[in-house]
Amino acid sequence: MSLMPKLSTILLLSASLMAATDTEVVSFLKKGIGNNPNVSNLQVVINGKKNISAMSGWQAYFVNIEADVKQGNDNRHINQNGTYFVSGNVMAPELVNLKTGERFNDTIAPDFNDSFYAKTNRISGDANSENKIVIFSDPLCPFCRRYVPEALAYMMKYPKVFAVYYYHFPLAALHPASVTLTKAAIAAEQNGTDNAILGLYKIDINPNEKDEQVILDAFNKVFGTKISSADIRRPSVLKQFDFDQNAAQSMMVNGTPTVFLNGQKDPSKNKYKEIKVK
Repeated sequence: MSLMPKLSTILLLSASLMAATDTEVVSFLKKGIGNNPNVSNLQVVINGKKNISAMSGWQAYFVNIEADVKQGNDNRHINQNGTYFVSGNVMAPELVNLKTGERFNDTIAPDFNDSFYAKTNRISGDANSENKIVIFSDPLCPFCRRYVPEALAYMMKYPKVFAVYYYHFPLAALHPASVTLTKAAIAAEQNGTDNAILGLYKIDINPNEKDEQVILDAFNKVFGTKISSADIRRPSVLKQFDFDQNAAQSMMVNGTPTVFLNGQKDPSKNKYKEIKVK
């Protein structure tokens, strides 16, 4: 369940903050969400802000919302990020440049946090490479299957130019099989398998497959490995998997592939091609 869509109408009709401070933004969001009697234990935290250069006077607020939500007889814990836009006494859940058509919800993101440049996520280049490329991907996402192998093949040819960091971000609701595949890839890498990332995109399996053994058999067939159910449940595998998911959440990643170049989100995903190589 997402609380964000439910807020849209509230914010568009009721936003009346005067020269909003961070405290006022949090208070306004809490009031808008907290009016729902099914929401309890609500926490709203601003994780960062960014001026929008193309829209003078507007700021993007990156907000984390955590709450317990009652749905029928069930209670669910919600932890999600959202972007809100503030200018003077106006707040909006979406912001679009009418001249260019740019939807800032899609293009504005926090700067990539240096703490997520982990050695375990670097699949090519070194920490001192001239440019840092970050890719969040689901190996069963159709766009990823076209984009990622080509992009990686190019960047891996120039390890002194590109340090490539890869983060597993399986879209479980769309491609259930990708969760097991990504954990298998992590386990295989920890066991010493090279280039497990590239191999992921060669696996032929129904994205909706949920039988864990069927998925592992498909993985092992491509890699010549013997990754088991026990392997993908190793604490070290789960730790890396969770690290990638936390990085995605902190960086407001909602879809795949999502690309950052030198700390800035690249909506085009192709700015790496503009960098001169030697």
